[in-house]
Amino acid sequence: MNKTLVLLCAMIVSGITLMTSCSKDSKKAGLEYMPDMYRSPSYEVYSPNPLFKDSMSMRLPVEGTIPTNFVFFDYPNTTEGYEAASRDVKNPLESNPENLAEGKRLFEIFCVHCHGSKGQGDGSIVALGKFPPPPSYSKGASSRGGLMKELTDGKIYHTITYGVNLMGSHASQLNPTERWKVVQYIHELQHDGEPITATADSTKATTDPAKATALVK
Repeated sequence: MNKTLVLLCAMIVSGITLMTSCSKDSKKAGLEYMPDMYRSPSYEVYSPNPLFKDSMSMRLPVEGTIPTNFVFFDYPNTTEGYEAASRDVKNPLESNPENLAEGKRLFEIFCVHCHGSKGQGDGSIVALGKFPPPPSYSKGASSRGGLMKELTDGKIYHTITYGVNLMGSHASQLNPTERWKVVQYIHELQHDGEPITATADSTKATTDPAKATALVK
């Protein structure tokens, strides 16, 4: 008899629990049994995390791993790599209005604050007097030699990937395809925005796929 009573009481308690856990209001979760099992606390990206020895919540990729669809850019961040990229690397994208328009859009997001809307080195943060102006794409001289208007596909792409002087790398902000679109638009700015007559050398990608790759190691 006692066992029957205990079982009955357990069933009643279970039934009441189930009924009170349900809610007609979709915005209310009702009662939750052991919520800590499925609502684990999360840490902000840059907040301290006691679970790791270095206390960093933002973890580095596992050593030796490569992201999906990763492609190497086999030109080091050196003067020699810069010159080799100029010689070997051509823009693999077709030169068309769509790519040019997207290149302009990306330039106005990531580059205009320093280089200015016309590429004259008169961006908004330069106007504040906080930073020296970068050289004009159409009139200036490159700090690595030569005129800015003579910068090749490879040199521009190499600079976007690695950065130069006060300009940091934009490899994490712009994927390879986006960088090539920005390269197309910068060529427009090298000619003060005048349309460029496409040539086989300026629009055709190198025949060696390894030399037209897109991501830095």
